[in-house]
Amino acid sequence: MFLDVLIDSVIDTLKIIPFLFVTYLIMEYLESKTEDHSQNFLSAAGKYGPLLGGLIGIIPQCGFSAAAASFYSGGVITLGTMTAVFLSTSDEMLPILISEAAGVERIIRIMAVKMILAVITGFAVDLITHIVRISTGNKKHIHDLCEREHCGCDEEEGGGIFMPALKHTLHITFFIFVLSLIIGLLVEGVGEQNVSAFLEDQTIIGIVLAALIGLIPNCAASVMITEFYINGILGSGQMMAGLMVSAGVGLLVLFRTNRNMKENIIAAAVLFASGIFWGSVITFTGITF
Repeated sequence: MFLDVLIDSVIDTLKIIPFLFVTYLIMEYLESKTEDHSQNFLSAAGKYGPLLGGLIGIIPQCGFSAAAASFYSGGVITLGTMTAVFLSTSDEMLPILISEAAGVERIIRIMAVKMILAVITGFAVDLITHIVRISTGNKKHIHDLCEREHCGCDEEEGGGIFMPALKHTLHITFFIFVLSLIIGLLVEGVGEQNVSAFLEDQTIIGIVLAALIGLIPNCAASVMITEFYINGILGSGQMMAGLMVSAGVGLLVLFRTNRNMKENIIAAAVLFASGIFWGSVITFTGITF
């Protein structure tokens, strides 16, 4: 069991390295070349960020959620945009649905609804945070993330933006691998059969539990939820609740890179509550896929 989990953890971690590295290269470029002007521009463009986040997140790669978390920690995107990416991210859902011959129309409906709900939620989150925001003088900046990670962003000699981006990537990759290994062992220890037996024939409890499973910061969560749905253990609302919350390693990266723990907890709570809300709406309106 340990060997299987170890291999899965290595594979899951290796898959997101390119996304992390490209993300940090972009952030280093913004930090070294454009400074405050880019921040002002991106802040203004952020009003439409949730739409872009929902569209990007639908691509079946958990690396996008990791990138979104890093961008949010560096002040490049808003909470609503990151939330939209997290909710839209399909992670391993698409490969599983395709392998199980779920049907093209069914897959498109699921992904389209997931994206639309993610965009709506993202705009709502940004609107709410804009209304209730109180200035604390703690505005994020990419430079702050660089200092926390000790990547050497300010060093003029040697490496340019390449070495700092590489250091960022290595720091996060190690963190993700260790926690993915721990989480994988816990999931294997409990057993999918035990989880499925508990969820079967449940409605509201099933929605909440599916969302809780989705919070597991590992690609295994989306695999488990999708398999349960295909096998009829979870209904449409329960499935959507779990898969919307399932943001891959996005939450891991957020808690690792963003020093404001209150913000991290709020982001996780918003993600969890959104999954339960939309899952309940789908269940009680009788929407099926």
